[in-house]
Amino acid sequence: MAFEQVNAKCVKATVPPGGAVVARRGAMLFYTGPVQFSPHSGGGAPSGRGPSGRGPGGMGGVMGVAGRAMQGEHVAMMAAHGSGEVYYGHAGLHVTVIDMTGGGMLTVEADRLLAHDHTLQSSVVFLGSQGGIRGAVRGAVTGQGLFTSQLSGAGSVAVLSHGGTIELPVRGDRPTVVDPQAYVGHTGQVSVEVSASVGWREAVGKGSGEAIKLKLTGQGTVYVQASEQKF
Repeated sequence: MAFEQVNAKCVKATVPPGGAVVARRGAMLFYTGPVQFSPHSGGGAPSGRGPSGRGPGGMGGVMGVAGRAMQGEHVAMMAAHGSGEVYYGHAGLHVTVIDMTGGGMLTVEADRLLAHDHTLQSSVVFLGSQGGIRGAVRGAVTGQGLFTSQLSGAGSVAVLSHGGTIELPVRGDRPTVVDPQAYVGHTGQVSVEVSASVGWREAVGKGSGEAIKLKLTGQGTVYVQASEQKF
C-alpha cells in the first residue's frame, strides 16, 4: 500500500481489509468508511544492547538513563484498522512520501515521522549505540535528542518537514554534509558523524550554527528539509 499525495501537506492512506496504517496520534484529519483506531506500541525499547543485556561497551548505566529519557522523546502512534480511506497531516507541515519498494532501512527522527505501513518493522535506536559517547553527543549538540527511529522492510512512509524535502545522494567517493537542523532522515548504508569546527567543549549546547554539521558517508540517500527550523 502506498500513500497518495493529496497536496503538499496532506496524504491519503487506503486501509485494506485485514491491514493497518500506523500514524502519529492526532494526525488523522478525516476518514471515510468503517475505520477503527487503536493505540500502537511499536518501536519497543531502545536497541543496541550487548550480550550481557547491559548495552554496548559496558554502557549499562547510560542505557538505564536512556530508557527513562526515551519516555520524553517518544511520539505516540495510532493504528487504523478496517476498510476505508484515512487522510493525514500535522500542524500544516509539508509531507513527503518515501517508498521503500526494495526493502532496506529508513532512519528518521521520531518527530518527523507522520505515518507508515504496518508491514514495516519499526524500532527506536539509542544514539549511544551508534558510536558510543560520541553518538550520544551527536544527539545533544544537534538538538535531535538521544533517540532516532528506524523502519525496515518494503512499504511506504510519510515524513514531515518545514518547506518540503530535498533528496540528496550519498556516495562513497565524497561525503555529504548537512546542517543538523535541516536533517530529516536517510536510507541506505549510510554512516552519520558530527563534524565540528570548534572544540567539543565549545560545541556542547550549541544546537545550531555553521560550526556543527552532520557528515554522511557510504551509499544511500539523505532527506533534507528546506528550512533550519526545528519542530
